[in-house]
Amino acid sequence: MSMTDQLVQANQAYAETFDQGDLPAPPARRLAVVTCMDARLHPEKFLGLEIGDAHVIRNAGGRASDDAIRSLIISSHLLGTNEYAVIHHTDCGMLSFTNEDLQQKLADETGVDASNIDFLPFPDLEQSVRDDVNRIKESPFIPGNIRVRGFVYDCRTGTLTEVPAA
Repeated sequence: MSMTDQLVQANQAYAETFDQGDLPAPPARRLAVVTCMDARLHPEKFLGLEIGDAHVIRNAGGRASDDAIRSLIISSHLLGTNEYAVIHHTDCGMLSFTNEDLQQKLADETGVDASNIDFLPFPDLEQSVRDDVNRIKESPFIPGNIRVRGFVYDCRTGTLTEVPAA
């Protein structure tokens, strides 16, 4: 049985007792979270969120990429969120390479030039949080009254620490 077969089977068991199909689309806590796709992070658990509480946007590094900002714009303008949390984490893989490293690896393995792709790696964890908070705040499409705060999640202790603005 493949992993996706196992997922489908797990979903069938989940759906048998699912009773939250009437939740509204806007998140109850009016919150959006941008965080990393790292499998060690379970933001709903470490933030005390339930189904329907918040939008959780995940990508490599938890970066405020163009696509993450697109989601935040939709979240605020169409679904009423008014607070954002940017959460990066310790021991993040994005600290372990540069654009040039990955671009060269891809060229070597695929024969295709990837020099036009910014993978958004970073050498400084706290600075990356500040950079992403600022990028969100600077978007002309993000309402100025939305509070944007940045944090680092510690993968070893499970604690969340706020990163002060520069």
